[in-house]
Amino acid sequence: MLAKMGQAQSSETTELRQAAGAWMREAREARGISQRELAKLLQLDYYTFISQLENGRGRIPPNRYRDWAEALGMDHKIFAKQLLMYYDPVTYEILFADDVTAAGHQEG
Repeated sequence: MLAKMGQAQSSETTELRQAAGAWMREAREARGISQRELAKLLQLDYYTFISQLENGRGRIPPNRYRDWAEALGMDHKIFAKQLLMYYDPVTYEILFADDVTAAGHQEG
């Protein structure tokens, strides 16, 4: 039973990481910069790290969220919130589910 739960979580984690990677790729391309250029902006030794992230392998360390947001020309909070949705959907739901519910059920 635990093995099946682990496999389901692993599959979901993989899908979320791939979705995060696709989102990051779109943000980079919208900015009009290559993987090499982004790596240079982020002072990374290897541009292949960008490729790995965009393919759903790995994740951005939280202490670098601001750097990535700036390199991609995005608001820090929006960037962090989006990554939290992909990297930690349970925490995202706990923190923001009321925002979604409130937006859909405004009284007026």
